[in-house]
Amino acid sequence: MGSQWGRDRFYRKARTEGYRSRAAYKLLDIQKRFQVIRDDDNVIDLGCAPGSWLQVLRELTEGQVIGIDLNPIVPIENVTALKGDFTTEHMHEKVRALIPEANVIVCDAAPKLSGHKSYDQARAVDLSEMALDFALDFLKPGGNFVVKTFQGDMFHLILKKMRDNFYGVKVYRSKAARKGSAEVYIIGKKFKGRQNDSEG
Repeated sequence: MGSQWGRDRFYRKARTEGYRSRAAYKLLDIQKRFQVIRDDDNVIDLGCAPGSWLQVLRELTEGQVIGIDLNPIVPIENVTALKGDFTTEHMHEKVRALIPEANVIVCDAAPKLSGHKSYDQARAVDLSEMALDFALDFLKPGGNFVVKTFQGDMFHLILKKMRDNFYGVKVYRSKAARKGSAEVYIIGKKFKGRQNDSEG
């Protein structure tokens, strides 16, 4: 499998340009198409390891950049990396101590895959919904949210919840995604605010 990834042009490009993984080009692609991040935005990256999205975020904004992951992150200059579970109240308190609200929240996290397609898709949608719940707690009204998920039986549930909470919602498959991957990104623009949260 190593040789397969070695032939991938985004993998090679990442190594040449100093990004920690090929995923950097997914965020750059999303930013070019949807302009989700402005140059003064405070941004939180959920499930940020190994840190390629943090590298891109640091280039795109002069605001605060915070990353959260269960795994430790090799430090990036002027980026705050927190080790822990972004779903816990303890982590919420740590984030609030740094910034009470964010302009943008992004999540490129994916669960460890088992190889069972329907199970993996369900777990991925569950993870993306947890990221959405975090965003509903921390986004400023008018803020933007980008989350990776996988198309499958439960996809419509998170899509509905996104549409309930954002004025603009798009589903996008990045040009940098691997061939055959079921991953897509849901981009939510202009958060309606917490008074419009949906229970569904």
